[in-house]
Amino acid sequence: MTGFTEPDRDQGTGTGAGPLEGLVVADFSRVLAGPLASMFLADLGATVIKVERPGLGDDTRSWGPPHVGSLSTYFTSVNRNKRSVTLDLTDPEDLKLAHTLVERSDVFIENFRPGKLSDFKLDPASLLAAHPKLVYCSVTGFGSTGGAHLPGYDFVVQAVGGLMSITGAEDGEPTKVGVALVDVLTGLHATISIQAALRHRDRTGQGQLVEVNLLSSLIASLVNQGAAYINGSPPPAAMGNQHPSIAPYETLATKDNPIAVAVGNDRQFHTLARAIGRAELSEDERFSANVGRVANRRELISELESTLRAAPVAHWTQVLQDAGIPCGPVNDIAEAIALASDLGLQPTASFKGTAGAPTIETLASPLRLSQNPVVYHRPPPQLGADTAEVREWLLGDGAAPLDADGRSKGPGRS
Repeated sequence: MTGFTEPDRDQGTGTGAGPLEGLVVADFSRVLAGPLASMFLADLGATVIKVERPGLGDDTRSWGPPHVGSLSTYFTSVNRNKRSVTLDLTDPEDLKLAHTLVERSDVFIENFRPGKLSDFKLDPASLLAAHPKLVYCSVTGFGSTGGAHLPGYDFVVQAVGGLMSITGAEDGEPTKVGVALVDVLTGLHATISIQAALRHRDRTGQGQLVEVNLLSSLIASLVNQGAAYINGSPPPAAMGNQHPSIAPYETLATKDNPIAVAVGNDRQFHTLARAIGRAELSEDERFSANVGRVANRRELISELESTLRAAPVAHWTQVLQDAGIPCGPVNDIAEAIALASDLGLQPTASFKGTAGAPTIETLASPLRLSQNPVVYHRPPPQLGADTAEVREWLLGDGAAPLDADGRSKGPGRS
């Protein structure tokens, strides 16, 4: 891409070739869930071609500030390692190129409103009939049946899906999570499902339709809270930072800032009590067992905080960590990234700019493969930056398709 130098391909001690190398992904999705899924596939070595509307592109290109150079940081967060090509699906020639791209792809990802792509014969029925080896991934807000007409945005799904009802202060206003968590969960579910479908295709030669939707992803992610309700308990309510079934598993006040403490069993509680000089609490019948601690949470927290308020959070963090108690301060994002860096987790990846272009920082992939480490080979693209290259490939015979780095890798999907 003009203005950038690409990082070294091998980021670890493995082969340097991603496990999904050779796969081609046609990404017709936008905003977050679909692009996140395609970025994970690209991180693992797949060639991802992002198809965008001419002149406009992905909605998130305009979701700023903040920006890095001309790109919104929202866009850069989920679009590294991809090529961008602009195609106008209402133009017959561009639509023909779109179908050629699908023909040469292993995976097709889209998040149009159900039924919209049938106008262009890019719907599941049309494409799977024409390309039976294709893995077609459809991302929607509320599924393709009764909720097909409903537009799906993360914030709305957090509201109607119950997450906001259990998030926030007790007796306070229902609160959304600080990031588009439902989109992230759905993107991860899409990634898992796509790879499972590819494994099935490897065994049988048959592609299939993969459907994920935001509401189902959220409801499945309610885990213990959802399980309690469907097994007879009343619908749970917001409890702030407290846990409905464990205590103390929450933030506790210290002399300056709160400390997050996660005591998961009675042994840990007895250790905590001794560590802060309150061993008698572990002998108190109200607190000796978790059931009692949950029932007497208010009294327990009062006792703990009366001691913790004597020293700052840094002191108690060291004391409790030395005792083996899961705990830590409530960090902001800067402190969280600094912590991950201090622990050697390499939480960011950089694309250094040249010719006056700024360096683009992205959050690193959490995936760690010893033989196939994730590579960061292409910065988030400018709109249509690869249109000429991709068009030339689509207009050719496809005998030598692009790989993730633009090098010929031989025949593609048959």
